[in-house]
Amino acid sequence: MIKIKLKGDMVKEYPSGISIIEIAKDISEGLARVACAATVNGKTVDLRYKLTEDCEVSILTFEDEDGKKAFRHTTSHILSQAVKRLFPGVKLAIGPSIEAGFYYDFDYEKSFSAEDILKIEAEMKKIVKEDLPINRFELPRDKAIELMQEKGESYKVELIEDLPIGTDLSFYQQGEFIDLCAGPHLLSTKYVKAFKLTLVAGAYWRGSEKNKMLTRVYGTSFTKKADLDAHLEKLEDAKKRDHNRLGRELELFTTSDIIGQGLPLMMPKGAKILQILQRFVEDEEENRGYVLTKTPFMAKSDLYKVSGHWDHYKDGMFILGDEAKGEDLMALRPMTCPFQFTIYNASQKSYRDLPIRYAETSTLFRNESSGEMHGLIRVRQFTISEGHLVVTPDQLEEEFKGVVDLINYMMKTLGIEEDVSYQFSKWDPNNKEKYIDNPEAWEATEAKMKNILDHLGINYKEAIGEAAFYGPKLDLQFKNVHGKEDTIITVQIDFALADRFGMTYIDSDGEKKRPLVIHRTSIGCYERTLAMLIEKFGGAFPTWLSPVQVKVLPISEKYHDYADEVVAKLKNSRIRVEADYRAEKIGYKIREARNERAPYILVVGEKEAEMKEVAVRSRKGDEGAINLEVFVERIVKEIANREK
Repeated sequence: MIKIKLKGDMVKEYPSGISIIEIAKDISEGLARVACAATVNGKTVDLRYKLTEDCEVSILTFEDEDGKKAFRHTTSHILSQAVKRLFPGVKLAIGPSIEAGFYYDFDYEKSFSAEDILKIEAEMKKIVKEDLPINRFELPRDKAIELMQEKGESYKVELIEDLPIGTDLSFYQQGEFIDLCAGPHLLSTKYVKAFKLTLVAGAYWRGSEKNKMLTRVYGTSFTKKADLDAHLEKLEDAKKRDHNRLGRELELFTTSDIIGQGLPLMMPKGAKILQILQRFVEDEEENRGYVLTKTPFMAKSDLYKVSGHWDHYKDGMFILGDEAKGEDLMALRPMTCPFQFTIYNASQKSYRDLPIRYAETSTLFRNESSGEMHGLIRVRQFTISEGHLVVTPDQLEEEFKGVVDLINYMMKTLGIEEDVSYQFSKWDPNNKEKYIDNPEAWEATEAKMKNILDHLGINYKEAIGEAAFYGPKLDLQFKNVHGKEDTIITVQIDFALADRFGMTYIDSDGEKKRPLVIHRTSIGCYERTLAMLIEKFGGAFPTWLSPVQVKVLPISEKYHDYADEVVAKLKNSRIRVEADYRAEKIGYKIREARNERAPYILVVGEKEAEMKEVAVRSRKGDEGAINLEVFVERIVKEIANREK
């Protein structure tokens, strides 16, 4: 007999060799019906897993994250089985569960059509009805390669060949379908009854644009149709809010093939929002003691060799010049820090001069791969609210706190403070080529940052291998409408570059000392922040951020003169206003203004002209007639307070 510790510290005895599903049935038939997987001493396993020694077991349902993953991973296998039945020549790549569902990558001579997807979904339903048992088996590496070669699955063979000799590999079989997979999976196909294929896209094999482009089919699945329907409704809302679609509809930005991928064009309305944000950031930073710099867009490779970017970041940079012709190699800047450090070194500093807080609205260039670029979120040229604080060791914590306070103020003003999560990004000691090789400095700096974060009471998760090459980071993460997470703001403690650039200050004892550096953004990349705001507000920006704050709509040509008077009054109060003088019905013009997401629509006719009023329609609804002076006073106050 073995002792099994279950949830609630319950301990039960079972015969050695009992499976997880048998334990679930012993607890209750209801639990057995909804069980998806289990953890044994913290490791996620199948329900078919057999126990042979004392352990702690937690049975997972769809409500548990790992249970949901097992459920959706099984759905990805049902998808791939259906594809192989309908398109036998297709080769399989990989098919994991992801946060919002699952996907599978296929090597197919063309992309799947909408008609193909309907056929695949129908075949998946057949596989579910067939109630195929899902069985796990293992093969040694050579036999695994032989099996996949027999099936013509070259991508699976490549994955297996990357593994060490002597490795045993696990496979899962359901009916005629066999797939290389670590699992876990459900016991049968019959449990997956609510699913939907949601998107067909391209994806490079192993994420490298040097490899073949595969066809990726996304989907999602749930235990109940009602939950699936609710999710699909949410997806429809996400499509409507997608900044790539909405930003173009609202004429905020556009792109052009003859200009290039990852190089968006900001149209007047989008450029206006970025201008508002930039002025807001620069004014607030000045209020907090930052001093402005203006530095070149490019530099000789010598600068980046000193900073370490040439060794650690060269593949992400745009290189100019030809050494073979005797030209100096230049590079467009991927960040501003080396330039600001050079400014610091232009004169000797005393401890009395520190902290120095440099700020710059920096246009940067990064050679992103074509498969990574997306709308305004990941681009090749972007503008960032960049800053570097040069501090003494004693000033580090207080200045770090000041940076976090500035960021929190920015997020609260933008109305996104509840939409971000925090990530403590650390180095990976097992990947030293990616980082400056100084383990002692890494450990000491990460300990300092952890101490500061804990003092601030920040609820963060740790991420190994996500640090900058010169130091650990606090990353603020934001999910787009499709659930993909991106970093929008970052704060880094740098232990290395001050030494590389020979930065010093004269301390109170008269000795030269090395300062520490805090790298930070206050609002992040402006383009990415704009994308986030488009999706957050569905294009209906708060009044202070709206490119057009008021639309004035005269009922007919007779009231154009009064409309001009209203427009002039608003413009004199620095309110962004447009008038619609078209000879269209007022109902049509109101609908158009609403589609443009204008915060306020002012309708003017005979009564309004006589009484010096405006008929106000806001996002609250139809507010009726309001005195023009009163309305102007109200909106000016709303804008000044940056109300959300």
